Amino acid sequence: MLPKYKRILLKLSGESLMGDKSFGLDPVMIEQYARDIKGITELGVQVAVVIGGGNIYRGMNEIETGIERAQGDYMGMLATVINGMAMQAMLEKVGVYTRLQSAIKMEQVAEPYIRRRAIRHLEKGRVVIFGAGTGNPYFTTDTAGSLRAIEIEAEVILKGTRVDGIYTADPEKDPAAKKFGSISFQECISKNLRVMDMTAFTLCMENKLPIIVFDMNKPGNLHRVVTGEKVGTLVKD
Repeated sequence: MLPKYKRILLKLSGESLMGDKSFGLDPVMIEQYARDIKGITELGVQVAVVIGGGNIYRGMNEIETGIERAQGDYMGMLATVINGMAMQAMLEKVGVYTRLQSAIKMEQVAEPYIRRRAIRHLEKGRVVIFGAGTGNPYFTTDTAGSLRAIEIEAEVILKGTRVDGIYTADPEKDPAAKKFGSISFQECISKNLRVMDMTAFTLCMENKLPIIVFDMNKPGNLHRVVTGEKVGTLVKD
């Protein structure tokens, strides 16, 4: 089956890499993600990945710890590089060529982020993993994902989560919550649905970049999304 998208950005939370653990990395979950990503690269889809760092560092209360916000954010950026290295290693284990690019210079483990180089890697069929967020404190990895997706001219952001779309309420807490098949950016704002943080969401809205929120933990879902099946929730202009 032909893919619907030629170039995508896959946004994963750091927590998703924990699997059933309470902290750190679950190799079984990372391998599942790697094999799913490999499956869509074999369709000819160009894949970029942004991963959060919440499985390693979630940020701390400045009053309790004495760690100021900017310092804590840099610590979180380093956590995303650890996750990026883990994903890179697993992708290469299953036979996918990759490049890890970091917004903070660390030449021994990653290339510096250079937009043109990233696009060239994608054109050559390599999976590009973007680490260290935007390189700036006060911005989330959601914002980094939106920014990188726009820069590399991705056609869509695929936000892989633990739930199968956007609901009227948290489906894990409210069994009566109803799922949206598709929804507009403005509706998300008016209904106060937290798809991403507002900076990231506004970037997508202003650049007419659609977002698909779907359950990444179900094997094969990524393949279904890129081939155009109605999986998850589509947020569009």
